[in-house]
Amino acid sequence: MHFKVNAIIPAGGTSSRFGNKNKLLEKIYGTEVIKYTINAFEASNIDEIIICANKTIIDELNQIFKDSPKVKIIEGGQTRQASVYNGLHACECDYVLIHDGARPMISTELINRAIEMVKEKKALTVATKTIDTIKEVVDGKIVRTIDRSKLYNTQTPQAFEYRLIKEAHEKLYGQNFTDDAGMLEELGKTVYILDGSYKNIKITTQNDIDIAAIYLDKK
Repeated sequence: MHFKVNAIIPAGGTSSRFGNKNKLLEKIYGTEVIKYTINAFEASNIDEIIICANKTIIDELNQIFKDSPKVKIIEGGQTRQASVYNGLHACECDYVLIHDGARPMISTELINRAIEMVKEKKALTVATKTIDTIKEVVDGKIVRTIDRSKLYNTQTPQAFEYRLIKEAHEKLYGQNFTDDAGMLEELGKTVYILDGSYKNIKITTQNDIDIAAIYLDKK
C-alpha cells in the first residue's frame, strides 16, 4: 500500500536578523539557499512539496522552481505556525514532514529515514544531543547546571501523521508556536526523537552562510 507523504516548507519569514535580502534567496556557489533545501526533498520519497512563502518572494520562487513538478508554492502566514497551517490546508496526505526552508544541509537520507519512522511512531522530530554544558541563569547568576545527558537540540524535519498534526493546529489556532512538535506536547501527545546531524544548521545570519558554504563544499 502506498502512503502519500508531503513536505511543508515554511518560508514566510522576513529575514530581519539576516540583512536587507531574504536569506532564502542568498546564493551559495551560485545556488539559492532554498534550492539546496528543496533539492534534497525532490530526491527523496516525498510526493509533493509545499512552500509556504512570504508574498514578496513568491514570483522569484515560481521562477526558481518552474521546472519542479513536485513543488507547489502558496502564500505563508504572519507567523511560522500560520504558514504551516496554510500548508496543511493546501494538501491532503497520509503523513507530512515539516522542514525549515533555511536548513539547506538536510540530507535526502535523513528525510527518507524520517518518512519510514513516522509510519510507525506517528510523530517525531529530528534532534541532536546537546554537547555543551548548560547553565540555568537568573539575574546574571548561575542557579544550577542542567544534566545535559537528557537534553537535545531540536531541528527539522519534524514528521507527523497528517490527521494528528492538522488536528493540533486546529485546536491551537492563532497561537505562536515556533515548533510543531511542541504543539503535540502541549496536547499531551507523544513525540519521538530521530537522531539528526550537527551540520543541519539553520541559516539566520550572514555568518551562517559562511558555515553553510564550508559544509556544502565538502558535500
